[in-house]
Parts: sequence; structure tokens; C-alpha cells
Amino acid sequence: MTIQVKAEAISLRKKNKQIVQNINFTLEGNKIVGLLGRNGAGKTSLLSILAAFRPATNGQFLLNGEDVFENPKAMEQIIFVRERNVEYETEKVSRWIDTAQQLRPNFDRAYADELAKRFKLPQDSKVSKLSRGMQSALHVIIGLASRAPVTLFDEAYLGMDAPAREIFYEEVLRDFVEHPRLIILSTHLISEMDGLFEEVAIIHEGELLLHEGKEEVLERGYRLTGDAEAVDQLSENKRVLKTESLGGTKSVMVYGELAEKDERLARSHGLEIGTLSLQELFIHLTEVDHHE
Repeated sequence: MTIQVKAEAISLRKKNKQIVQNINFTLEGNKIVGLLGRNGAGKTSLLSILAAFRPATNGQFLLNGEDVFENPKAMEQIIFVRERNVEYETEKVSRWIDTAQQLRPNFDRAYADELAKRFKLPQDSKVSKLSRGMQSALHVIIGLASRAPVTLFDEAYLGMDAPAREIFYEEVLRDFVEHPRLIILSTHLISEMDGLFEEVAIIHEGELLLHEGKEEVLERGYRLTGDAEAVDQLSENKRVLKTESLGGTKSVMVYGELAEKDERLARSHGLEIGTLSLQELFIHLTEVDHHE
């Protein structure tokens, strides 16, 4: 069955504050999507509405054409993995995993046990006694082993050290290849995770800044470096994200299509044309948008 998630004019307001505003997008098929945004941009709120943890003030999330809110059939197909307060949880890790298995029809307990060994997670420990990194590992294990058709990871790696995060990234990709589904990864560690993404959605100040294929986004970002006068000429009327100057040399980051004639002109002036990383584009697109 092809999975389709559709956001229709999603808005959320808390008291007098607008958290997310009029968000529309469609995700179709099995893929890994990066949900990017600065702290407070609205990523967690958006995912919590998709997971039916809360209703939207306006609009709706549809899963294969059905509203997810208060829909047990739809909710069974979605898992929301996030940091949780487990301070008062007295159950052992093994029991927590047992409970998850009972609630999730696609749960693979053998895979959960394999992941516990990879993360060195002690299943005989009480959940409340785990370190923050081990708590994150427990949530990630349940998220991966559940194999829900729609799997949402909301900065689920928080508390993990670099080796544990690397295991997480490896397992997301490995299990996605073996058991394809729609995975949404909310993150601010873009440089570590961008290799996983097929599509990218950027939320900024509660609004959807862009939603496109990752390669399409990257193709529209470039850097021009060289003689300052020539750089100014080539970047005139372009969307310049950042400018750096040193003597008679200038470097600019540009977001927009590099036309063939501009590329030829740049090379004729001896300018260097470089690529931009997804993290660079994210940082400066949100900075520029913030100040406009």
C-alpha cells in the first residue's frame, strides 16, 4: 500500500501565540524526509499534530485520505519518537519493549533485541535509572523496531554521544532499505544527517519555508569567489545569502538558479563557482528570511 501524508492548512495557536501557520504539503511513498527548523520553529508541534497527540487549531493531517485525529486505524500506523520524561518509570527496559510490541502490529522483537545489543542498552535496568543517552537509545529502538508505516523521529538522538548517533543513522538507513516506509527526521544536526534525506522541509517561525527534493535544493545554492567587481556584477539582482570580503577578493553565497550564460560569464572573469552544503543553505535561508 502506498503511504500518503497530506497537510491541509495546518495551524496551531496556543493562547495568544501562533505556533504554526497555514502549512500545506504532501508526502507520498516510502522515503526519508528531513524536517529542519531552528529551535522554536514549530517542528515538534507539527509532528505532534501528525501523530494525533493534539488537534490542530485549523486544518487537518490526512493519512491515505483519512483524518488522523481520533482515528485509531490511522494512529496505529504512526509512531512518534521523542524525548520523554521517564523519571518516575519503575518498569524494566524489557517490559517497556514488551508493551511497545503489544501495541504495534509490525513490531519485530528480535530486531529490538539486536538494537539493544548494538546500543549496549541493559534490558534488566529500570527505565528511570537509565542515563539520558540510554533513554534516547530506548526510544529509538522502539521507533525502529515498530516498523510503523509512518515513523516520526523528533530529534530522537538527544543525549546520545557521537558513536551512538552513528549507530542510529546506520540503522535508520539499513532498516529503511530492508523495510521501506515513510520516515520523517526532525533535526538540527544537519551536517550529520543530510546524507539520509531524499526530501527536505524547512519550517521557519511557524511557516513552511520550502519543501522539495534535497538535490533540487542543493542545485539552487552556489558560491561565487574572485575579483570583487566581477562578483558584484554577477550577483546583482540575485538572492545573496552571505557576503565575505578580503582586499579585492569577494565571496558570496547565492540562492537561485545559475543560468548557463551567468556560468560562462563567471568563468570568463576567472571566478570560482563552488557548491553549498544543506546546512549552509539552511542557516542562511532562515537568517535572511528572519530579517526580511
